[in-house]
Amino acid sequence: MVRLKVVWTKTAYKQRNSIFKYWNERNKNNNYSAKLLKEINSRTHQISTFPEIGKPVDFINTRAVSLGHFSILYQHIENSIIITAFWDNRDDPSKLLSILKE
Repeated sequence: MVRLKVVWTKTAYKQRNSIFKYWNERNKNNNYSAKLLKEINSRTHQISTFPEIGKPVDFINTRAVSLGHFSILYQHIENSIIITAFWDNRDDPSKLLSILKE
């Protein structure tokens, strides 16, 4: 099976890093962020190998995969997987819609 190239949008990258920063400050170490990063890398590898693995969401050509309290939203465009958002599922869903519209 061919792996597709994974590209993070600036928005998704900022969201991910903001979540890392929050947990690093809250826990006074980066252990949780390091664990989460491993899970993210594993899941994006799965997505790049099997792009239809995610559940379709209400936004155009977008799918989502869960990582516990977090979701990775992405689009399969040509030979790439575009990560459009990295979302904390405990946050207000209306914020996510405005982010995806950008």
